[in-house]
Amino acid sequence: MSPIIVIIIVLAVILVALIAVFLLFGRGGSRFTFDIGGAAPTAAGGSDMSTETGFKTRLFGLDVFAGSIIAVLLGKLWTMQLVSSDEYSAQAESNRTRTISVDAPRGRILDRNGVELVNNRASLTVAAKSDVVQDEVEMQLLGNLIGMPKMAVKRKIEDSSGGAQSLRTVAVDVSRRVVAYIGEHPYVFEGVSVEQKTQRHYPQGNLAAHVLGYVGTVSSEQLDASKKSDSEAAISYSSGDIVGQAGVEYQYESVLQGVKGEQTVYVDASGAVLSYSGSVEARSGSDIVLTLDSKIQSAAEESLQSWIKERHESGAPDCYGGAAIAMDVTNGEVLAMASAPTFSPSVFVGGVSSDDWNQLSSESAHNPLLNRAVSGQYPSASTIKPLSTFAALDYGIANTGSTYNCTGYWTGFGSGFGQYCWQRSGHGLMTLQTGITFSCDVVFYEIGKGFFYSDTPNGLQDTFRKWGLGSKSGIDLPAEASGRVPDADWKWNYFTSSDDTARSWQGGDNTNLVIGQGDILVTPLQMLCAYAGIATGGTIWRPHVLKGVKAAVGDGSSVDYKTEVARTADEDSSYMDLVHRGLVGVVYEESESQAVHFTNMSVKVAGKTGSAQTSTEQPTGWFIAYAPADDPKYVVGCVMESSGFGSEGALYVVRDILGALYDQPDTAAATGGSAD
Repeated sequence: MSPIIVIIIVLAVILVALIAVFLLFGRGGSRFTFDIGGAAPTAAGGSDMSTETGFKTRLFGLDVFAGSIIAVLLGKLWTMQLVSSDEYSAQAESNRTRTISVDAPRGRILDRNGVELVNNRASLTVAAKSDVVQDEVEMQLLGNLIGMPKMAVKRKIEDSSGGAQSLRTVAVDVSRRVVAYIGEHPYVFEGVSVEQKTQRHYPQGNLAAHVLGYVGTVSSEQLDASKKSDSEAAISYSSGDIVGQAGVEYQYESVLQGVKGEQTVYVDASGAVLSYSGSVEARSGSDIVLTLDSKIQSAAEESLQSWIKERHESGAPDCYGGAAIAMDVTNGEVLAMASAPTFSPSVFVGGVSSDDWNQLSSESAHNPLLNRAVSGQYPSASTIKPLSTFAALDYGIANTGSTYNCTGYWTGFGSGFGQYCWQRSGHGLMTLQTGITFSCDVVFYEIGKGFFYSDTPNGLQDTFRKWGLGSKSGIDLPAEASGRVPDADWKWNYFTSSDDTARSWQGGDNTNLVIGQGDILVTPLQMLCAYAGIATGGTIWRPHVLKGVKAAVGDGSSVDYKTEVARTADEDSSYMDLVHRGLVGVVYEESESQAVHFTNMSVKVAGKTGSAQTSTEQPTGWFIAYAPADDPKYVVGCVMESSGFGSEGALYVVRDILGALYDQPDTAAATGGSAD
């Protein structure tokens, strides 16, 4: 019944009741007196208040009252029917209709050659109406059928995050047996249906898991952020939505998410769905193309995991993790990015179980969710020596003709503060170039001492920062770390519990910093970008993993990633040539056993090893290289935690990745190389 009719009826009833009361009781209070003898009545006050006159007066008042009520009713009826009819019609319509959102499939993620890294697959999903929660028997039977405790089924059905009239998802990826049984027993499972939805699928398994990331239920923080955002491009989330939580899935959520559809339904007074009305189709998210090459990515992951295992079993028991990256130095495109240990993104599909989460976050798992390539922070070790060389030349601490005598033990700050070179027997007479090639620590101790006593004591730090250390590269991936370039101010503020002498910057801090030891921290990506800059003569392109967004129609792109130069590290060309010759010498002159792994390639390679001392027994090994050395195209780097010297593990991973890039696998036997 219309609300307007109800109001009129109620008011009419009230009016009739008032008239009835008046007629029955309105004359109950007589204003006349009678004598005992039954004489004719006499007016008490002597005024003209006869029975006829009083009745007429009351009747007139009743007419006025009734007329007022009717006027009010007619006025209200006029406003409701004419003035506010649209408003009341809308309210009536809203009372009998509801809008249910329909999830949109997420966009696919492809490699640079069109290989699908992430897509969507059909999933048979058991769903139930909200009123099923009132039937204990049906919930118990449903739980028994799908292998779920009744209480868990109840919690799933009570979850109204998708809307009061929406079907509640009870289980995903159910078997055909479950589907058939529910279909054959509709009288047992009233209110239960099987829906076909889409779930994330990873056709290449765990490949590039850290780059791709994973999806999960929207968090309260993401919900709040979407509500507070003023951006027109911002996505409005509802509780229960599936969104990107890490990697590319998170970084490009706005592109991959898609637009929800809507289904209008008619409901009764209790909210039960009676029938369905119009609908708006959901629109799938856009497909994105990454710069990754699945072939190179696979080679990087396989080699990294293989060599971590080999080192763990061959004298480096604490070797569990590492990272490897390959990048195009001419535009910043990341061709491969591997991190170990890795994980399976598929465990997050449909919600990660408590057992899986406990396993991923356990200490014995060694943090598999961490993308060590961009978030791992390590001492750079000797890979920083080319940058230390630039600092020495730029600030006049050394020149291209400087020489040094390495006896294996250096006492530049006095005999009480002596430091060893990694080669205890000494390297003899060294130059800056051969200091890089043979990684002579004594050459760089002298540089560190020179800065300590110079008028530019922060020259090392300023040069490192110029080349990108201590700040994010700006890659389009979340959770990138900044690293750390320590200086006197940092040390004073960091070691607040120490005495003033310990908090002050000492000469030993410089000799540690100049060889990449002590308190310096870098990410593998930062060092890779620095070497990319050396390869190009100082131009460092911003690294990126997005190549473009595919057009909705056809094979073209609607958006292409716009490459940009992140920084330019200007150096004198003679300084660049000196460092370049030193890095070529590392590969072909430092060690014959090291060189054989590169002489079997058709291109010349330049690179540098590094071995960072840490709290574990074995050092963290580094190797970074670019090729072709005479016209660089690629830069490849690897770090392996507690793996031993860089030439014992990281070097072979880099060689395997170069082999994949040039289709020239390493044919030399792994024998190990130099100690640094």
